[in-house]
Amino acid sequence: MAVDELQAIIQRCQILEEADFKGEDFNLFQVAGQKCLEDGYAAQLLEVIKNEKNKVIVKNMGWNLISPLIRCIFMYKQEDDKREHCLKILDQLAQLCNPKELVLGLLEQIEQTSGEQVCQTVMLLLQPLQTVLLKLQNKKAYSVGLSLAMIMNQLTPLPVPYTKQQIQADELGLCQCCNAVVNFAKPFVSEVVKNTEKSTECNDMELKEELLKFCMKSLKYPLLTAQLEQLEGIEEHPFRHFATEIVHILWDTRELMPLMFLHHKGKSSHWENREFADMEQKNSADSLACLSYLIFVQHFGIDCFPVVFSPSYLLQCNMTHIEVLLKRTEESVLSKGLDLFQSCLLGMEDNSLLHQYLECRDFINVPQDLVKVMTLCPIEHLRKKSLNVLQLFIDKFDTEGKYTLFRCLLKTSNHAGVEGYIIKNIKDQIHLSSMKASDNIWFTGHHLVSLLDLVLLLPEGAETDLLQNSERQIMASLNLLRYLVIKDCESDNQIGVWTALPKIKQNFLKPLHVGLNMSKAHYEAEIKNKKENRRVAHSSNTVCSVTVSGEKMPAMTPEMQLQVLHSALFTFDLIESVLARVEELIEAKVKAVIDEN
Repeated sequence: MAVDELQAIIQRCQILEEADFKGEDFNLFQVAGQKCLEDGYAAQLLEVIKNEKNKVIVKNMGWNLISPLIRCIFMYKQEDDKREHCLKILDQLAQLCNPKELVLGLLEQIEQTSGEQVCQTVMLLLQPLQTVLLKLQNKKAYSVGLSLAMIMNQLTPLPVPYTKQQIQADELGLCQCCNAVVNFAKPFVSEVVKNTEKSTECNDMELKEELLKFCMKSLKYPLLTAQLEQLEGIEEHPFRHFATEIVHILWDTRELMPLMFLHHKGKSSHWENREFADMEQKNSADSLACLSYLIFVQHFGIDCFPVVFSPSYLLQCNMTHIEVLLKRTEESVLSKGLDLFQSCLLGMEDNSLLHQYLECRDFINVPQDLVKVMTLCPIEHLRKKSLNVLQLFIDKFDTEGKYTLFRCLLKTSNHAGVEGYIIKNIKDQIHLSSMKASDNIWFTGHHLVSLLDLVLLLPEGAETDLLQNSERQIMASLNLLRYLVIKDCESDNQIGVWTALPKIKQNFLKPLHVGLNMSKAHYEAEIKNKKENRRVAHSSNTVCSVTVSGEKMPAMTPEMQLQVLHSALFTFDLIESVLARVEELIEAKVKAVIDEN
């Protein structure tokens, strides 16, 4: 019988000194203890372990029972008495075993688990692991760090619940597990806080460093990709609670403010391998970006912040984080970047952001990232929001800042719709400048003429694809030119458009005429050709396939092809009519001045 075998080994070891235990004794104890568990004698094994006479034996050999013990706990049902006995054995081992050996034994079980059992195993072992670590007293920093790192490494591959239904279901137990882990860390946080004021011992600093690493990992996973908005029907959002606890740990350990405002002065990486150093820097950037979102958007820990920072300074501090978030493609991360950017901008007054900020790299990179979201993101509500945030960003700059930003976006966006939008903004600024009593040099005179060189231009002359550029270089540009011609009198040339008119005619109006004639002739010929071949196409059921961005679109019938060609001709007619109106206005203004003279 398994219990008899175990008793025999116990009696043999009771007469030995601790130093006389041999490897064979350890093996026999493990085998006999495992057999007791597997045969259902957990209650008898518990009595053996609780026996005061066996204290030394359990201290040295008990950790060997961890692996079979965990297997049996998961094997028995929740209400089974045998499971309860196994849990009591686990608790006894945490109290009696050699702490260093038991820590390794427990972490080995966490490391070996995978899939659906990860969270179950972690939550089962957190309490005994905490008990053992607290017994290490002044030498626990390394073991605490190892434990937290092991736990987070095992959790990281698990998918983060995002929707309300997923969070409520919490099928893998990640929501519950994350909050259990942060509770596991609390005694060690309290120890650091307690010792911070009265001591700067090496161990306290090391423990603080390990807790900081845990917080940084938690910010990257699961918080970076988690849904953190308050959801109706969820009284206590698990990830919001987890985020609050992480921010509190950083505040309690006096790391929150340095992370928020001194991260760019941080120490250099300890990695000699450049690849590892870059990876650490990227992980740190993701974590810090998430932390900024938690504080400035969700307002976790915002009460801790002194109200001394100007809105422009906070924006400057956050631009690096915004850039990090906007370069990601996941909906949850992109939305955090847009929310953070919007939150920073809403705290500022219009026209208050100085143009000198555009000398900072981030202030140029972020609007370019916004443009990519606007044009490439497949999620409609994020595209719309990015457009709103871009307008908000434009509105905050002073006049010179707007001018500089427009020049930058016109040169870099490479997208008809975006450039058309910028041209509309330029028109609005010209109108505002003409309405103000004070002189505005940036949207009049030679500065405006220089800006018009980027606007009133066909990228490839007469060969420019007019359909591709109709929204940007043509319709928006023609509407701007029409406005300028109406607004500015040639006699006083207050805005300055008449100075640039010869150049505009040569570089824009003349090649546009040629391009329109070429395009119309080409499409009319195509229509004629399609009509002639339509009868043949009908009899053979010919269809045309079209590929857009690598995706094959539904096949086009000859009738659909004709529809597209007629639509193109309509666009050319529209451009031609606006062009004719602009030229009429120019001619009328010139004639009026001649008649006056």
